[in-house]
Amino acid sequence: MKRTLLLSIAALFTLSLLAGCNTVRGVGQDIEEGGEAIQESSY
Repeated sequence: MKRTLLLSIAALFTLSLLAGCNTVRGVGQDIEEGGEAIQESSY
């Protein structure tokens, strides 16, 4: 019973980290694209 609970908690923790990484990566890409658009419009 304890092992199952610990494995479940570990799996949820790992999944939340992976989801967080994808979210941060997406925000970084959006910011980068916005910066590139600003640079292109300043020429």
